[in-house]
Amino acid sequence: MPLLVRYGYRVQDLLALPEAYNAAVDFIDNAPASADRVAFIDRTGSHTYGDLQSCVDAVGSALLGMGLGRDDRVAMAMLDTFDFPAVFWGAIKAGVVPICMNTLLTTENYDYVLRDCQARALIVSSELLERFAPILEDLPYLEHVVVSGAHDGHHPTLDGLVATASDRLAAADTGKDDVAFWLYSSGSTGLPKGVRHRHRSLAQTAHTYGRSILGLGEDDVVYSAAKLFFAYGLGNAMTFPLRVGATAVLLDGRPTPDVVMEIMAKHQPTVFFGVPTLYAALLADPENTPESGSSRLRRCVSAGEALSEVVGNAWEERFGVPILDGIGSTEMLHIFLSNRPGDVRYGSSGTPVPGYDAKIVDDSGDEVPAGELGELLVSGPSSAAGYWNQDDKDIRTFEGPWTRTGDKYTRDLDGYYHYGGRSDDMFKVGGNWVSPFEVESAIAEHEAVLEAAVIARADEAGNLKPKAFVILIGETRVGDGLVTELQEHVKNRLEPWKYPRWIEFVEELPKTATGKIQRFRLRELDRTS
Repeated sequence: MPLLVRYGYRVQDLLALPEAYNAAVDFIDNAPASADRVAFIDRTGSHTYGDLQSCVDAVGSALLGMGLGRDDRVAMAMLDTFDFPAVFWGAIKAGVVPICMNTLLTTENYDYVLRDCQARALIVSSELLERFAPILEDLPYLEHVVVSGAHDGHHPTLDGLVATASDRLAAADTGKDDVAFWLYSSGSTGLPKGVRHRHRSLAQTAHTYGRSILGLGEDDVVYSAAKLFFAYGLGNAMTFPLRVGATAVLLDGRPTPDVVMEIMAKHQPTVFFGVPTLYAALLADPENTPESGSSRLRRCVSAGEALSEVVGNAWEERFGVPILDGIGSTEMLHIFLSNRPGDVRYGSSGTPVPGYDAKIVDDSGDEVPAGELGELLVSGPSSAAGYWNQDDKDIRTFEGPWTRTGDKYTRDLDGYYHYGGRSDDMFKVGGNWVSPFEVESAIAEHEAVLEAAVIARADEAGNLKPKAFVILIGETRVGDGLVTELQEHVKNRLEPWKYPRWIEFVEELPKTATGKIQRFRLRELDRTS
């Protein structure tokens, strides 16, 4: 079959969707599972596909009953419970646009997002309500506040609204290219941006990655440490399992290593989605083994940050399951470069997911040859409709069929893509480029190191040199001897100009909810120290 290409991506790898299309009808009303099959397991117990369909219709009816209409926006600050998918799909079916918000933001951040997205309604988990209390009276667009969970005595509850709403809802007359929902970028380089996604993108990512790469089926039980409110978790724990009639385990608390292992042991997931930091933390405890977790694991996935070769090999050796490392973005909704079953090359992000295309370009926009560093651009069926109210960034990011990722990459002679770092984080030492990720990976190979982050720091002469922030494993002794040892460790693995001139030992690193290191915050801290 000849390779068909349209708008930069391969047509034969995509789903054929009708022009008139509502994603909630596709995923919920036409779910492949029987009504009594378990869709989600959360802290309250098991919830079936039948439960989900009736709740989705009731939530959609309730939103319409509140006066919300086509393309109005409802903000969701919700923990990972059954209420999240009920609200998300209920809004989409009603033609209302759900805005998924990070549950770890501050009051000031929530004020910014709610003003920016101009939501008319907010549905908030009771545990998060106190963070919104100081701002609710001053938000110019917000008309309704609904609480998911315990009643606070001031706002209606989601349970109460659903109980009195109709569980039969006619779907809004939407099209596959209409905007269905928004996500907010994770803010690894500054304030988050509203990213608008189309109805079709949910089905396409579930098909191109969930089925084509992972081979998910109805017998799978998935657990994602990544939360539902951002792109990686939304696919992992909701659209991918729903698409094939599988079951997803939801955790509304923090996915600490101990909690993750408890979930593994209790629910025996077959597919696990994590981030590199979590995999490293799980490996740091020798008691974490298949016998103490899930003996049914058949797929492990990593994204958020690039996975080091050391962590990938160590995990596979102990747990017997390779980690499929990949890269995605909020703008592309999910992973577009990935390793795949039977074809894992640790230290690489793999190759393009079926249906996607990628290229690496220089500053002039010309493609670079194999082995040369450049900026990664990607095209595919899940590219966002653009940012909200960010015209300048829109123009810089979305170039026809291509989306600029902001990541530096090389491609080897075999066609595998290798992460070089964020474009904003790259810096030159003596005229030579330094990738923070490369230095971090070298440091993390030391047996005493759990994790590292590298930034550029100016020396007394004003020349940029690497500085490393390092988290150690256990009770490792800190001292000048260890600093020298780590510096020599890097010198033995990389070019000499890349070794860290300064090393600071820390307890934690600032990160986004997706696990991405916020190096801009480390630079701010370094300037004020």
